[in-house]
Order: sequence, then structure tokens, then C-alpha cells
Amino acid sequence: MITRRDFYIDGRWQAPAAPCDHAVINPSTEEPCATISLGSAADADRAVAAARAAFPGWAATPPAERRAIVARILDQYEKRKEELAQAISLEMGAPIDMARDQQAPCLPWHLKNFLSAFDRIEWIRPLGPHAPDDRIVLEPIGVAALITPWNWPINQITLKVIPALLAGCTCVLKPSEESPLNAMIFAEFCHDAGVPPGVFNLVNGDGAGVGSRLSEHPDIDMVSFTGSTRAGRAISRAAAETLKRVALELGGKGANLIFADADDKAVKRGVLHMMNNSGQSCNAPSRMLVERAIYDQAVQTAAEVANAIRVGPASEPGRHIGPVVNKRQWDQIQSYIHKGIEEGARLVAGGPGLPEGMNRGYYVRPTVFADVRPGMTIEREEIFGPVLSIIPFEDEEEALRIANDTPYGLTNYVQSADGARRNRLALALKSGMVEMNGRSRGAGAPFGGVKASGRAREGGIWGIEEFLEVKAISGWASDVAAE
Repeated sequence: MITRRDFYIDGRWQAPAAPCDHAVINPSTEEPCATISLGSAADADRAVAAARAAFPGWAATPPAERRAIVARILDQYEKRKEELAQAISLEMGAPIDMARDQQAPCLPWHLKNFLSAFDRIEWIRPLGPHAPDDRIVLEPIGVAALITPWNWPINQITLKVIPALLAGCTCVLKPSEESPLNAMIFAEFCHDAGVPPGVFNLVNGDGAGVGSRLSEHPDIDMVSFTGSTRAGRAISRAAAETLKRVALELGGKGANLIFADADDKAVKRGVLHMMNNSGQSCNAPSRMLVERAIYDQAVQTAAEVANAIRVGPASEPGRHIGPVVNKRQWDQIQSYIHKGIEEGARLVAGGPGLPEGMNRGYYVRPTVFADVRPGMTIEREEIFGPVLSIIPFEDEEEALRIANDTPYGLTNYVQSADGARRNRLALALKSGMVEMNGRSRGAGAPFGGVKASGRAREGGIWGIEEFLEVKAISGWASDVAAE
């Protein structure tokens, strides 16, 4: 049993203001694997005070020095990447090979991309030749509250903490209480890399105790949140009183448009993408829209692929999916599966209950519904589990209409050999990202959505700019040697 009750505040581990133990549950076994403390408003206040005190010095630190300190976090990762992967696997149920190959490596991937973007920033630049004495200056926004989820934990921590530090902001991180261990290891990375006291702080807690206090705190200048749309709305309301910036990366209900001329692996690729991380990804292609001419074959292929996916403990090596994160999540997914059956969708793989041979752990059978109609609950609402809905369409116009008829707008997908069609759809789909023919977005591309998926942009230069203010200056003394 791991015991980590302290919070990282002002450069050292400190005890909570008041005891409030919280058991972290291993979702593979349903047994406690760690004990942490849930913080309170008082703990959040201490962390914010430390970040506020450290802000002037960190903001004034030359960009090259900030970069050097942040880059040293990579060294700490390389020393302890196996420990990080083990923590992620234990606490949120990612199979250990997936934790090693996909989850933990998010840190170096994003951090290196941020460093490349950082090197291209002009902190003071001319407005243009028409205004030779005007300057545009980029400045850190201030103290940032960073609230991260459990499903891709170190991914989201990296996407928020690293750009905040590079921008010159100080920050308070509240990771999910479901997956706090990786965040505490990350805090040790920052400490050992030489991040100055107060620049990075970590307080564990839930939304009611710490998240709400950070959202409303008068000394917080910005909140960056990844999580549910419901929580995003609550944070926006709490932040409005102090007019702080709010960056939200929320849910999704991605459409995967598969046309008759798509490549032979398009359906299999879509199912495996959907089931990865046990379906617990906001950008999962959870609605598979298939052209009528290949619909029956696509349904058969999807069912075969889903039925071949193995479900097993996170501790076991191999290419299987693990449990979902907790009992509440398991119950919610089961209710959606039952709702799909009740509303008349055709169950072709998986279904309710635990996988065969399992009687413990929050495991969900990889589930596929065919003949899903627009407007069904499973077509409209984000399930956040390994449940795929397949919907037929007659032509491009109908596919686009179904795809866009959703409150969400995070990622959509297009599979077609027709380049002109792909380009048309990429421009017409209402989402922050479109991925086509299995091609992932390139290094430094922004991650984010529109509508109920929030409007944050994380990654690359856009991710750093989220934490910067723009100042316009006229009458700049251009003849002064050093700027």
C-alpha cells in the first residue's frame, strides 16, 4: 500500500491543513492501492499564495533560463519512466504495455514539441512596417490553476504545466483524485529539475474541495481544465466573478465517416481506436458512420474485431484493454448499454455485464451497436467506455448532417480514397480537429474543439499562447540598442 498524504507547496512536501484520507482504488482488483489526502480550501489558498509570491521572479527570469530548467524535466523522466508507467497502470487501469508505450511517453513527446515551439517565439516584435515605433509584447498571464483528469493523466499534466512554466506563469496543479500518483511523481521531476519554490505547486483534492476554490480564487489569473462538459460549465460560472481566463478541453462524440472507397482496414482501425484506453478518451471515434453500400460488411467486420479484443488486468503484459477507472464509471457505461438495447439498437458484439470468466474488477465487454439511429441516447451522449455506435448513411450530404448534429465538436474522422471529398468534409465538419485515412496529427498540432467540447488549444505554439497576454506598445524607442 502506497501512502502519500502530503502536498507539494512552495518547493517542499507539506502536510494537509486537516486530515482527510482518500483511498485510491486499483480498478483491476477493486482494492485500495494507495492512500492520499484530499485537500481543502485552506490547502488551495496556501498553494496559491506560494505561486503568487513566486510569480514576479519567475516571470522576470530570462526565457532561456526558463527553457533550460523545463528541459531538465526530460532528464528526470528518462530516469524514472518505468516508475511513472507503473503508477499510471496501477491507479487508472491502463495495461502496463500501453502505459509504457502510449501513456507515459506523452510527457517527452509534448515537452519536446513545446521546446521547439518556444524557440520560435518573439517575445518583443514589431507590429509591422506601417508602424515602426509600435511593439507587440508577450507576457505571462500570471498564476494558473491547472485541473487535470484521470484518463490520460500525464498527457494532460504535461499539456498544461509545461507551457505554463515556459510562458513564465506559476501554477497550482490539482490532478484527479482517481489518478494522483503519477502527478506526485511529476512534482518530484519538477523539484529535481530545479524548478524554483512556488513556481509549481500540487494539491490533491476533489472538485468540491479544491477545484471550486481554485476556480473562484481572486489570486488565480487563469484556469485550464480538462474534464466533463458539466464540470466545465461549473468552473466557468465560478471563474466569471473574477473575470479570469478559462481554457476548457471537454468531452466529445467523434464521428468516423467511412465511405465505400475507404481502404480495407478502415473499419478495423476505427474499432481499435475506439476501444483503446477502454474507450476512455474524449477524442474517441464513438460514432461510426458507414456508407450504405458497404454497411453490412462493415458491421460484420466491426463485430469480429470487437469480439477478438481481449480484456484483462492492467498488470498483465499484452495487447488487451484494461478496466474502466471506477465503479461509478462502470455503472454509467452499463446503463448506456442497456439504454441502447431498450431504444432498439442492434447489439452485435459485447453487451452488459462483466466479460466471461471475470467476477471482480471494473471490466466492460467491448460493445458494438449497429442500426443506431440519430437521436438515440447512445448516439447523442458521451459514454466514455468501449461502446461503439454504427450508423448507415446514403450520401456525403447525409453523413455530414449526422456528423455535425451533436452538441460536441472535438475530433472527427474521414476515411475515403477521394481527396476532393476528404478536403470538402474536413472544411465542413464542425470540430476542432479532423483526422483522415488513419493519419495522426503532426508534432506541434493543436488539440482542442468547439461547441460543448470547449475551445482550448493545447500543444505546440498554441498551447504556450494560452498562457500569454498580448501587450501593444506605441512610441517605442527604436534607436535603443537593447530591447
